Amino acid sequence: MNEPCRLYLVSPPLIPDADRFKEAFNAALSGGDVACFQLRMKSPEGVAAPDDEILKTAEPLLKAARAAGVHFVVNDRPDLAHRMGADGVHIGQKDGDLAQARALLGAAATIGVTCHNSYDLAMRAGEAGADYVAFGAFFPTQTKAAPTRAELSLVENWSMATTVPCVAIGGVSAENCGALVRAGADFIAVSAAVWQSGDGPETAVRRLNAAIAEAASNRHI
Repeated sequence: MNEPCRLYLVSPPLIPDADRFKEAFNAALSGGDVACFQLRMKSPEGVAAPDDEILKTAEPLLKAARAAGVHFVVNDRPDLAHRMGADGVHIGQKDGDLAQARALLGAAATIGVTCHNSYDLAMRAGEAGADYVAFGAFFPTQTKAAPTRAELSLVENWSMATTVPCVAIGGVSAENCGALVRAGADFIAVSAAVWQSGDGPETAVRRLNAAIAEAASNRHI
């Protein structure tokens, strides 16, 4: 990993009040460095919000992300990413074909792929042209049903063997992200650690960035 590890922010699974969430989103972005935001409006059971609700929610968030220089990707749906003009899409193993997503969104789009705890799935995704792969869950999480548990060695092996960036996701917080940073994760993906933080999203992002920086300063290869 040549570039410093950065924060990858994932929306809460449910956004019942889009205006209120816009305020929380802006607060989070004011807390410090955020590399990417993924709009994932899907319940922990995997039920997605209606298309029109996703598009309506995305509009002001996309504008705010662009103003802050934050990459904006949509979960699962290349078609919605295309309609709203997002920067890319994140797809799961059962949520679509990478080649089809690339054909729709173009060469410049960012396409990430969930690879659970599988080095083999990640290699296939990288060879197919994924811009990043996501491993997890590393810790217990209630944001979504996590079918697999990933080990730190997976990140270590991946970061040493390839140049395709990896995202570590699943129950990540300021208190436990250090090991993932030291293992070589390129991005730390968080959701509940920011949106459910008792002292607010701005402070949570600031705390996460501080934890990432501290871990990076103690990383030795």
